[in-house]
Amino acid sequence: MPGPRVTAALTAVLLLAGLSACGEEEDAPQTATSAVADPIRIGGLMPISGRNSYSGEAMLHAAELAVSETNAAGGVLGRQVELVAEDDACDPGTAVTAAQAVIKKDIAAFVGGYCSSAMVPTLKIFNDAGIPMIIALANSTDLLEPGYDTVFLICGTVGAEAEFAVDWMKKIGGKRLSVVHDGTSFPVTLADSTVARAQKTGALKVVSELKLSQGAADYRRTALSIIAGKADVVYYTGYYGEANQLIKDLRAEGYAGKVVVGDGATDGPLLADLSATESRDVYGTAMLVPEFMPELRDWSRRYEAVYGTAPGPSTAESYDAVMLAIDAIKRAGSTDRQAIRTALTNSDYLGLSGKVVFKDDGTRTVPKFLLLKAEGKKFVLES
Repeated sequence: MPGPRVTAALTAVLLLAGLSACGEEEDAPQTATSAVADPIRIGGLMPISGRNSYSGEAMLHAAELAVSETNAAGGVLGRQVELVAEDDACDPGTAVTAAQAVIKKDIAAFVGGYCSSAMVPTLKIFNDAGIPMIIALANSTDLLEPGYDTVFLICGTVGAEAEFAVDWMKKIGGKRLSVVHDGTSFPVTLADSTVARAQKTGALKVVSELKLSQGAADYRRTALSIIAGKADVVYYTGYYGEANQLIKDLRAEGYAGKVVVGDGATDGPLLADLSATESRDVYGTAMLVPEFMPELRDWSRRYEAVYGTAPGPSTAESYDAVMLAIDAIKRAGSTDRQAIRTALTNSDYLGLSGKVVFKDDGTRTVPKFLLLKAEGKKFVLES
């Protein structure tokens, strides 16, 4: 996968100004001057390299599509839009460096954000610069901890996903639950929220909450702990690389129960090399998947016409983040960052993901989730 990238979609506006005749001659020659209107820059961070690059590339493509379609329609405030995208690799240190680079480009707003662990250390950087952050996919409650009024989460928070997950795990027959995370921001907060929800409702008995290490060669010890606790459903809240290996190890050790993964694992090639036996009874809580949403058919065709592939997870929210920023700039009537932030607090933008309205804390009022079920090498919508 490519390393850090900066993408731009801008059109120069040629301004012709005829100099009127003055002085002694009636027919003084006219001269033409041209100027290029500065583009409105929107900055973004995505994991374009690293273990989550599959999702980062999808986010980047969707954001680029939003910019190109806006520019084709005439731009905003009479100016073209430029996307300044940097790679955060889902790594906190890389994200900080990338954030500092993006800010130097004089951006009006921020869009993007996949891994919460990479987003958290950038919050202060953007807030100190007064830049409103429209976070497309990251949704850990850690993002709300500083209390910044510049942060807006398109996907709500992990609390909503945990509620959705627990309700569905009960519906598919789960009784004894083991929750597993990878120790990073989003997976930990989703795991904790899931445990709290299960205990509060009594819907499932939580038999264990376990931690595994990202990038390990195997997770057999975790698999054996799950089996020892007699869990009949496992909820893994981390990302697809570790989820894939955990499923293999669970099945290798004889676990025959259900495995549910959070949205960080359904967004990616989780099932690519799993056998039919390994992927049996594997589910996923997911955000938007255009394939399963007839109302996004026209948009999906536009996306595929540009990139040659159908849009997968991570695309609709990334597109919405850019269009929401553009809508806020338009309503603000300027690129003043405070005015854009104020416009976002009053948003009622109707996007691909539905109407986007934010609560006082910057979380979305009605986030949407789907339950998917593995069928061979792909997920289908569980009805």
